[in-house]
Amino acid sequence: MANQSLSDVIAGFGEDTRPVLTVGQMLEQFDSRAFGAMLFVFGLLNCLPLPPGSSTLLSLPILLLAPQVAWGADVPWLPRRLKDYPLKRDDLRGLFRKLTPIVRRMELVTRPRLEILFGPAGERLIGLTCTLLALVLVLPIPLGNLAPGATVAVLSLALLQRDGLLALLGYLMAAASVGLLVLSASVVMAAIDKLLHVFSGLF
Repeated sequence: MANQSLSDVIAGFGEDTRPVLTVGQMLEQFDSRAFGAMLFVFGLLNCLPLPPGSSTLLSLPILLLAPQVAWGADVPWLPRRLKDYPLKRDDLRGLFRKLTPIVRRMELVTRPRLEILFGPAGERLIGLTCTLLALVLVLPIPLGNLAPGATVAVLSLALLQRDGLLALLGYLMAAASVGLLVLSASVVMAAIDKLLHVFSGLF
């Protein structure tokens, strides 16, 4: 990973001919940048159109890794069962092909700046924010994974590239994601209340 860009590593996951890819193998390939890279990849995967329930599985690595960033851990830890969980590469190959050009474009426009935001407290704040977003991703909310997933991807890329401007954008996106979630919840509750009134009028 030290000699490869993030986009090259992601492209390699799709080009590998082996039938199975595990989360543990991904951690090894990302090496010293495993925290930010794993959060970034799984954040982006949650932005793609996937079958119902997929976001719950794909958010688990985020839910386990983000709190470790918030805690200030140096080395990522995942349960052996999750690290060894086999992912069919054929199922992911198309996703990695879609991700690679996106990551390449993002790498071109990001660079180290406003690095004062990446002291120990700044990194932990990113970890805490991603943890809260992962809690939303775990919930089976239709299309509820798009905004939180994109926000996790932006914040983790900011962490990888030490790009403070991108981090500020990520915090704004996090606030917007919370706002959208609250709005969606209020709309659903209002719809349920209206239906209850309609049914109560029938009996």
